[in-house]
Amino acid sequence: MDIKKYQGVIPAFYACYDDAGSISPERTRALARHLLDKGVKGLYVGGSSGECIYQSVAERKVVLENVMAEVGGKLTIIAHVACNNTADSQELARHAEGLGVDAIAAIPPIYFHLPPYGIAGYWNDISAAAPSTDFIIYNIPQLAGVSLTPSLLAEMQKNPKVIGVKNSSMPTQDIQMWKDQGGSNFVVMNGPDEQLVSGLAIGATGGIGGTYAVMPELFLKIWELFYAGKVEKAAAVQNEICRIIYKMCSAKGNLYAVMKAILKKQYGLNLGGVRAPLPNLTEADSAVVHVCSDMIQAAIQKFR
Repeated sequence: MDIKKYQGVIPAFYACYDDAGSISPERTRALARHLLDKGVKGLYVGGSSGECIYQSVAERKVVLENVMAEVGGKLTIIAHVACNNTADSQELARHAEGLGVDAIAAIPPIYFHLPPYGIAGYWNDISAAAPSTDFIIYNIPQLAGVSLTPSLLAEMQKNPKVIGVKNSSMPTQDIQMWKDQGGSNFVVMNGPDEQLVSGLAIGATGGIGGTYAVMPELFLKIWELFYAGKVEKAAAVQNEICRIIYKMCSAKGNLYAVMKAILKKQYGLNLGGVRAPLPNLTEADSAVVHVCSDMIQAAIQKFR
């Protein structure tokens, strides 16, 4: 397994809708091109940032098909394929493998809290549907309601296609635990955007984040500075990123609606809004969008 293709800044891809609220192939491709041009390592498609739980299996296929058509082979593509039932998850896994993605990923089933052996069975069933593709466990306990544990990871390591963990739990200690348990060639991706520097410091292979796509320059700068040994400067960039995230979260509209509006303001990328029940922007949120756009541009200039 080539760990190098997972080393770097990998934005979580946003859902791109047309004016009627349906998946837009054209806008999906435009965002993929935009991020390729920014110099990111790869894309994480169909996860939380992609509003996956509000989309049908057919819609999720359309998104991945258009991302792969635009940047497949040029970027590392990780496709999140989990649905809240095994059959649909397997269908998306087979589809992703057929398109040639680098890896598939899955959260545990949500709502009903399965025992560890049930979660392992679910993940292994998904992996079996894409037997030639790397599998990445997605640990996000604050949303999924269950946490990855060392014993569950040990069970999953019996599956040779399990190559890593996308870790979105808040303690950076978890990154150290999974890396220590998995070994030097085990992929552990930092999930929380607010702690990329600390995640890298404790051993993360790279980062996957929901705000990366709206300000990739800043996360790429963290990567550059950290691996140049300029950790203090990397931390300064991280602090500015955190301030921007806090401001974006102050809007009444959903965070992803805010970021799509920023991308439209800055680059003319019209990605639509967010899908109900996620709240779209209010009229008052335009001020937040304007301020955050200015903050992002100022930070890019400051840390150029």
